[in-house]
Amino acid sequence: MPNERVALVTGANQGVGFQVAKELVANGVTVFVGSRDFERGKTAAEEIGAGATALQIDVTDRVSLDAAAERIRKEFGRLDLLVNNAAISNTNKGNLSLEEYFKISRASNAPLDEIRAVWETNVFGALSVYQVMLPLLRESSDARIVNVSSGVGSLTTNADPNFPSHASYGPIYPASKAALNAMTLAMMIELESTGIKVNLVSPAFTKTNLNGYAGTESVEDGSREVVRVALLGPDGPTGTFTRWENTTIPW
Repeated sequence: MPNERVALVTGANQGVGFQVAKELVANGVTVFVGSRDFERGKTAAEEIGAGATALQIDVTDRVSLDAAAERIRKEFGRLDLLVNNAAISNTNKGNLSLEEYFKISRASNAPLDEIRAVWETNVFGALSVYQVMLPLLRESSDARIVNVSSGVGSLTTNADPNFPSHASYGPIYPASKAALNAMTLAMMIELESTGIKVNLVSPAFTKTNLNGYAGTESVEDGSREVVRVALLGPDGPTGTFTRWENTTIPW
C-alpha cells in the first residue's frame, strides 16, 4: 500500500529495538529490522512476521549504510520514520558487576579505546545514519526521526548531586548519550524549517543485553515511550526529550 508508513529501526534484532519494531508492525508500519548481523536480523524479522524485513546495517560502516539506503530507495523511494536505536554500553565490562565496572570507568581511568568504541556506535553511528538516510526522509510527506537516548545523558540532571545516578556518571556510556543529545540538537536545528520532526526519547532502565539484564523494567514497558513518539502523527511535536509517559527530561 503506497500510504503505509515505512520505518527503519537500527539495532532491532534484540532488546528495545526489537520490541519497537514489533509494535510498529502491529500498528501497520512496514519496518526494516536493522541489524549488524544479518542472520540475527532475519531471525528477528521472521519472529515479528509479515511487515518486518531484515536489513543488514552496521552504523559504524559507511558502505553498509549506503547499501541499506539504496535498498530502501529501490523498494519504497522514501523513508517515513527513522528510529536511531543501535547502541553499546561498554567493551570492557566482562563479568564485572555494574559497581565494579563504574570504578574503572571514571574520567581519570576509563580506557580511551573503550570510550572511542562506544562513541563510534552511539554518537558517530547515529549521526552517520542520519546523514545517509536524510535524503530518503526528505522524500516523505510526514517524516520523523526518533533518537533513543537515556536519562543518564541529561547534563542538567547529572549535575544535581541528589540525582540517583550522579555518582556513576562517566565518560563512556553516559557521556556518549550526552553527546548523542548534542548531535540530536544539531539535527533539530538543521531541520527546523522543514517538515521533518526530530525527537529524543529515553526508555526506562530496561532489562536488556545493554546492561547485562540488570534493568528494572520489562522490554515492553521500556519501549513504550519510543513507540508512542514513533507513532505520533503529522501534528505531533518536534524537538522534545521525553520518557514515559510524555515526561520532559531536561537537557
